[in-house]
Amino acid sequence: MKKLLLAIALLSCGVSAQAQKWNVDKSHSKLGFSVVHLSISDVEGAFKITEATMTSAKDDFTDAKFNIVADVNTVFTDNERRDTHLKSPDFFDAAKFPTLTFASKSISKVADRKYKVSGDLTMHGVTKPVTLDLVLNGTTTNRQGKKVAGFKASGAINRTAWGVGTMPAAMVGEDIELRASGEFIQE
Repeated sequence: MKKLLLAIALLSCGVSAQAQKWNVDKSHSKLGFSVVHLSISDVEGAFKITEATMTSAKDDFTDAKFNIVADVNTVFTDNERRDTHLKSPDFFDAAKFPTLTFASKSISKVADRKYKVSGDLTMHGVTKPVTLDLVLNGTTTNRQGKKVAGFKASGAINRTAWGVGTMPAAMVGEDIELRASGEFIQE
């Protein structure tokens, strides 16, 4: 009987330790950016997230792995002429490089609900490591009875490191502020 109870306990521990897959709720998720224009004002924009998943076996998400894909052709800055220019070879070259991706490699907790997430950002055909601040907004259960987790990520990158844009920094800043928010639904 003791062996049976031990086997059941071990199996239940194994089940709870398995990574759970979470899928993004696209209608409640966004990848935004801002850049300084002419050294005096901010231009904000966004890309549509086309695919994003997270896996995690821990309730505090300290083992989470994120994979995010955004469509460069969806860039939106509320100015059609600028959006067309951003899609051109002068900036993102969306015809040649239609997606940007982030694949996390590690996550570390720095405070309650605050993390550093490191991974590879691929944009304009170039992959480089980045570290972003990540905040767990919380978890809840949606109307369908599924568990939902909300996150916000932010950080800065230098666009020229990815070969994005030939404009001088006095016209278009080199530092780009990234902001992402997303709801992930557990499968």
